[in-house]
Amino acid sequence: MNRTGVLIVISGFSGAGKGTLMKRLMECYDNYALSISMTTRAPRPGEENGVHYFFVDKETFEKTIAEDGLIEYASYCGNYYGTPRAYVENCLSEGKDVILEIEIQGACKIREKYPDAVLVFVTPPDGAELEKRLSGRGTETDEVIRTRLQRAIEEAEGIENYDYIVVNDELDRCMEDIHAIVRAAGCRMKESVSRIESISDELSSYLKGEKE
Repeated sequence: MNRTGVLIVISGFSGAGKGTLMKRLMECYDNYALSISMTTRAPRPGEENGVHYFFVDKETFEKTIAEDGLIEYASYCGNYYGTPRAYVENCLSEGKDVILEIEIQGACKIREKYPDAVLVFVTPPDGAELEKRLSGRGTETDEVIRTRLQRAIEEAEGIENYDYIVVNDELDRCMEDIHAIVRAAGCRMKESVSRIESISDELSSYLKGEKE
């Protein structure tokens, strides 16, 4: 029986380690598909177009919005970020569990369009660790770091929209927590009703044939 994939939205404070977690999940399990976001921000060192993000200019991004080619988009720290529609829906129909790594505005929009999506928020153990991770990147100015810390304060007010919060203080344990959440979501009653109905039909046919 074909299985419809689970849509998982991963959000978290900048510096919480979301990207590393997603990479680890993809390495350890083969049923995940990581959606590649489109953005107008400049690539960071080591990032590749079409691998980490689709890097586009503002005009291209806004044209994609007009063509309804994104299932969500938002502005964050002066740049656009969005999720291409076709890739996500094709993977779900193929039974893949699709991971969207997006910020809180986009997560709320996903919930509106896909009520069965599972929203997971990743956080470091405390604020001091968050500031340490952001400073340790060495790729952003003090002003950008302050902006991201202020953004974290604002995002903390939207946590009630999420289904789960996981603390990323040990990478593999955090990854396994997320994987367990996804496995549980795949066993939800709504997802399993058709399977039970199929078993019931098979048993009815068997009993009917036995009587004949």
